[in-house]
Amino acid sequence: MTGNPRPDLPEDVQEPMPHGPPGQRPVDGSAQVPADAPAPDAPAADVPAAGVPAAAGVPAGAAHNDLEDDDELEHEETVYEIGPGDRRQGPGRAVLSAVKEAAIVVGMALVLSLVVKTWLMQAFYIPSGSMENTLVNGDRVIVSKLTPGPFALQRGDVVVFEDPANWLGEPVPVQRGPLGGAVHNTLTFVGLLPTDEGNHLIKRVIGLPGDHVVCCDDQHRITVNGAPLNEPYIKPGDEPSRQEFDITVPAGRVWVMGDHRSDSSDSRFHDNGDGGKTGSVPESKIVGRALSVVWPVADWSWLSRPTATFAKVPPPQTTASGH
Repeated sequence: MTGNPRPDLPEDVQEPMPHGPPGQRPVDGSAQVPADAPAPDAPAADVPAAGVPAAAGVPAGAAHNDLEDDDELEHEETVYEIGPGDRRQGPGRAVLSAVKEAAIVVGMALVLSLVVKTWLMQAFYIPSGSMENTLVNGDRVIVSKLTPGPFALQRGDVVVFEDPANWLGEPVPVQRGPLGGAVHNTLTFVGLLPTDEGNHLIKRVIGLPGDHVVCCDDQHRITVNGAPLNEPYIKPGDEPSRQEFDITVPAGRVWVMGDHRSDSSDSRFHDNGDGGKTGSVPESKIVGRALSVVWPVADWSWLSRPTATFAKVPPPQTTASGH
């Protein structure tokens, strides 16, 4: 069919057909391009690409920009296949990497545990019944090393301290094999196992430096600076003390007693009648304040301070002098 493709338009404004008549292509397969068409590498900004109609109401230039964005998106989403030569690590290297990462994590955990044990908290094993029923043989407790220190000691605190003057005698060493002993010592050193060296004791602070502690008043109660103590933590059936004493706690020291008064070798039994000088414990020997029982799980509990027991105790009237 020949003639104008658009009979409704004058012949001088008919648009050329770049691809020839419908259904007909050049024999060589190339696109038929009019002689007066612009060069392929310099398309007109307001003419949409061949075969892509412009959207209604959208300028031709905008359609061209959308096409550029589509090209960029297609480029960003391109995924390239990795060949055998591009693999970063084989199975052996993957295992080695996992082992190295595990070693780093374990090492960091050990260092952190050592820091916590050295400056913040430490676990201890209770080897006797001298603190029943507050603590029983076999309990594990967490001790805060911030007391004494940032936090001051207070009457009623349960404290762990180093043996001040051979109160325990020679400790009996626990028999372990070379390997078992090395592992145990290492884990204890970093704080992952409780200390059971046998050279630490745990008691309750009854008198602070300068306090006048006496046993007993006419109702058989211990008094501190003249104020009688009602001690609910004493093991049922025990008396506050069967041994009489009258001491003033020297400066820098504390007077300690176990809650199981009839089975506790505490300050009372190590005082030589010198007014508390030998029976009291130097504050420098105190490791820290026991905060809670953490093992066995069934016995988990906070070791709270019995503030009501000491609430009416007045400050000491005399300065602790060591006499």
